[in-house]
Amino acid sequence: MSYSKGSKGASSRIRDYTPSRADDWKLPTGNAEGHALFIREVIFPYMAANYRVSATERTYVGNSLGGLFGAYILLEHPTMFGSYVLGSPSIWFNSHDLLNLKLNESRSPIKVYISVGSLERPQFGEKQDMVAGATKLKDKIVTQAGESVTLKFNIIEDAKHATAFPTTLIQGLDWIYGKPKVEQR
Repeated sequence: MSYSKGSKGASSRIRDYTPSRADDWKLPTGNAEGHALFIREVIFPYMAANYRVSATERTYVGNSLGGLFGAYILLEHPTMFGSYVLGSPSIWFNSHDLLNLKLNESRSPIKVYISVGSLERPQFGEKQDMVAGATKLKDKIVTQAGESVTLKFNIIEDAKHATAFPTTLIQGLDWIYGKPKVEQR
């Protein structure tokens, strides 16, 4: 997704990717639900009308605030996508309030790949402990998901917030769409 027409800087990204209103932020926050509905009600029908797409094989890929938004969609609207690649999700946003949401039940199988860089912690110069946040999200999903969700969690060694995403994307898509490894004899 891109920024809203006429929007300056990251203001629309911050507004649309955050699940709750945070009064301590200078920019508006908390329109994740509206953005998710826009994707479901406008983008998906447009894609179906103009391209050969599968309604059941959609993959969400997001990093940082985009990872937070993907986690929100997974918890609130799990079947919007059949698989999720969530890189360094900003679970810290608004005092970790995303973790208060309950995972809505899904009967459809869902694959979730969560990844974060091992250096995404304050002792390595980051403002937030992204490893702790991603781990809490993983634990929440594992605890609430049941058998419908298959999850893989990966900590990328020696990766910072700015460098973890390329590995997350490649390994996440390979895990979702790659062929299972065959044992050699």
